[in-house]
Amino acid sequence: MKNKLSDLNDHLFAQLERLGDETLKGEALDGEIRRTNAITAVAKEVVSNATLQLEALKLKAEYQGLQSGDMPSLLTNGSKS
Repeated sequence: MKNKLSDLNDHLFAQLERLGDETLKGEALDGEIRRTNAITAVAKEVVSNATLQLEALKLKAEYQGLQSGDMPSLLTNGSKS
């Protein structure tokens, strides 16, 4: 998997910067607001998925212990730990 939660964070802050552009007016601003709503809806699903993966890993750790490489790739720097 190529995308990480840190990438999502970067996208969210980039969108925040676009929303802060004081030259945006009218239709351009409305479009940026719609884009922001879409990005945040997807971001919430990504975070929810990561939370589910982490909770599953916690249960596995509690009942079976952890093995090398158990961390979901979404939560790592790209390499299986």
